[in-house]
This record gives sequence, C-alpha cells and structure tokens, in this order.
Amino acid sequence: MTTKLRKSIVYWLLLSPLAVVILFPFAVMFVTAVRPRDELFVYPPRWTFSQFRWDNFVEMWAKTNFGGALLNSLYVSVAATLLALLFSIPAAYALSRRRFAGKGLYRNFLLMTQMMSPIVLVLGLFRLMVSFGLVNNLNSLVITYGAFNLAFTIWMLQSYFNTIPRDLEEAAWIDGASHWYAVVRIFLPLAVPAMVVTAIFTFINSWNEFVLALTMIRSNDDFTLPVQIFSQVAGRYQIEWHHVMAATVLATVPVAIVFSWLQRYLIRGMALGAVK
Repeated sequence: MTTKLRKSIVYWLLLSPLAVVILFPFAVMFVTAVRPRDELFVYPPRWTFSQFRWDNFVEMWAKTNFGGALLNSLYVSVAATLLALLFSIPAAYALSRRRFAGKGLYRNFLLMTQMMSPIVLVLGLFRLMVSFGLVNNLNSLVITYGAFNLAFTIWMLQSYFNTIPRDLEEAAWIDGASHWYAVVRIFLPLAVPAMVVTAIFTFINSWNEFVLALTMIRSNDDFTLPVQIFSQVAGRYQIEWHHVMAATVLATVPVAIVFSWLQRYLIRGMALGAVK
C-alpha cells in the first residue's frame, strides 16, 4: 500500500462521521418522499418499505402548485443576484482601486451590516413596500434580497479585486486604452471566478430566504418555494409528509445543479481570493 493511498484512507475515515451527519437528513428526506403513504409512521422506524412511490412527486406537483412556486423562486433569485452584482461590482472596484475619505469607515459599515438579520427590519421593509405599492409583488423580494446581499457581495468582490495587479490596467492605459475599456476588457474577465462565486452565494441566500417572502407575498400564485412548502404544513389538520418531502427534494435540485455546473469557478475563486 502506497503512502498516498494510506493517507487517502485515513482522511476518508476521519471525514466519514461528518459526511454521515451531513447526508443523514437528505437520506431521511428522500426515503420519506418515495415511501408509500400508509408506511410513513411505522413503529419501530425502519429504512425499508414495500415499494418506491415515484408517483408521490407527480401527485405533489399537481396538488401543491410546485411548478409556479419554482418559477417564482427562479425569477426572484436570478433577478436579485443580477441586481446585487450590478451595484456591487462598481462599488467593489472603487474600494479596491480608489482612495477617498471615509473608505475604512465604509468598509467597517459593510461588515457591521452583515450582523443584522432581515427579521429585525421586516416591519419597516413591509411599510416601505406598502408605500411603493409592491406588497404581494415578486419585485419587492427582488429589491429587498438584492439590497440585503449588497454588503456581502461588495466585501467579497473587493477582497478579490485587490489580488488583481494594477500593472495590467496601467499597461493598457499606456497603450492608449481608455479607463472604461481597460476595466471591461482586461479587469473584469480576470475577476470572473470571484463574480461567479459571489453570484452562487447570493443566489442561494435568495433561494432559501423565508421570512421576507412570507411577509411580502400574500397570494398563493406568487409564493416562492420555501413559503409554498411551509403552506403544506402550517394550519393543516392532516399533513401529507410524503408530498412535503418530495417538494423539499425537488427544491434542492436547482441549487445542486448550480453548484455542480460552477464548482470549478467556486474552487478557483475561493482559493485565489483568499491570498493577496
């Protein structure tokens, strides 16, 4: 047995308890989603069951308006991510490349805002959206999610922008390129890994948010996925747990796809951004 193989076995043995803890809730969720309804509450509990009920997913989709909620969550998460990046990229560039009075104070302010939970401001945000006429409108979530993610996106992008040498832009200026051309054609392509990583985290934050969505949206047709799944549990005399778990399994699929598709940018962006 080679030294490399021996180390790999040791690492897997050390990480296996953590992997079990992480994967156990997903295993319970999946088993409940495909279990027949009359075998949900058996005692003693067991992992085995008589048949795989893939029809649970079809029934759930038809009964819970899952498709509409999925489209609503996709719209809100993608739009909020684009909105946050639209404002955070210029701000992060200014923090990285410019000197101005109060720069350190502004950075500390961004860091402090990360300690504030949206639930603290939910009442004020609701009254603000009432005054704008955006209650029960998905755009209210796009605005609030984008605003709440701005501090995180600016802080993360600014840390990565600091790792890009100024010499590249200065060389472009010497060759006659305008400042705008140097930023768009030279600087931003080098920052793609950081922008992708930031977009992933912003998308996930928007995808999973529950409190603001529950407060702002009142119509069942405009529910996002977290609120739609919650509505299948709250206030129900009889809860169809196999439908709830089937919806939860499908709700994790878009995030898993995003991670799998962009994992090379995720690893590269986090590694390069960690070292200046």
